[in-house]
Amino acid sequence: MLQSLAGCSCVRLVERHRSAWCFAFLVLGYLLYLVFGAVVFSSVELPYEDLLRQELRKLKRRFLEEHECLSEQQLERFLRRVLEASNYGVSVLGNASGNWNWDFTSALFFASTVLSTTGYGHTVPLSDGGKAFCIIYSVIGIPFTLLFLTAVVQRIIVYVTRRPVLYFHIRWGFSKQIVAIIHAVILGFVTVSCFFFIPAAVFSAMEDDWNFLESFYFCFISLSTIGLGDYVPGEGYNQKFRELYKIGITCYLLLGLIAMLVVLETFCELHELKRFRKMFYVKKDKEEDQVHIVEHDQLSFSSISDQAASMKEDEKANEPFVTVQPATYYDGCINN
Repeated sequence: MLQSLAGCSCVRLVERHRSAWCFAFLVLGYLLYLVFGAVVFSSVELPYEDLLRQELRKLKRRFLEEHECLSEQQLERFLRRVLEASNYGVSVLGNASGNWNWDFTSALFFASTVLSTTGYGHTVPLSDGGKAFCIIYSVIGIPFTLLFLTAVVQRIIVYVTRRPVLYFHIRWGFSKQIVAIIHAVILGFVTVSCFFFIPAAVFSAMEDDWNFLESFYFCFISLSTIGLGDYVPGEGYNQKFRELYKIGITCYLLLGLIAMLVVLETFCELHELKRFRKMFYVKKDKEEDQVHIVEHDQLSFSSISDQAASMKEDEKANEPFVTVQPATYYDGCINN
């Protein structure tokens, strides 16, 4: 008897704080995922780093043996200065002296990476004035970019996601949730093909020392705004049509970022994902919900006529595709 009561009380306690428990498991899972990534990266990359270090030590030792007039301290100073210049995107190699980092097309590419928060890091401002302007430019430009991308995605998703799903749901009577899932999968496949596989093939052909995997890696790192900077296109020696190539890459990054956001928004609108996300959110109290309903009661009723008018306009615009019966059904639902 006591055990059953204790079990019931525990169940009620868990149900009452279900959101908090889910959030705790979410935090724990995220930390474990971080640790898992660190373990895998360390185990995979550490041996390669050790081999590279040994190779560099051998090269340095051999160079000093062949040039006895040069001391190790002098070589260290020279290499330190070369590495500092390389961190700023300036190279002393003979096959890299033909490209300028701050011509107009390169500066346009740099501005796009700053505003999109990709930030490859291969080119950075050299002067104090450039660093100060970069701060001011980013403070204004990054929110401006977020506003721009939000507005563009909000308009595109109406024609790419919502209307196609509504059309198949109304015209053919399919379940809206099933249509939304199938549409999201097809849209994701098309986006991956158009903005990952095809550009990867193009980059592998345009860049001499890139294979398909490295090109695909660059596309993913760029469009996910990670921007590690280990692969940057258009930086090869005597790149053909370099200015046009840089402008094309800038357009690709902006369009690809918009496409990625459209796909993410499409998946976020799925009913199943909405229910899954709500598991980790803080639930509102009933009194807060009632106050929220009372505050927005008049807005809700006043917006019914606006919704009806907008739906009728959409039906007129889509008249060749939508039959008359669904429109009557919508009007009846709105009047009720």
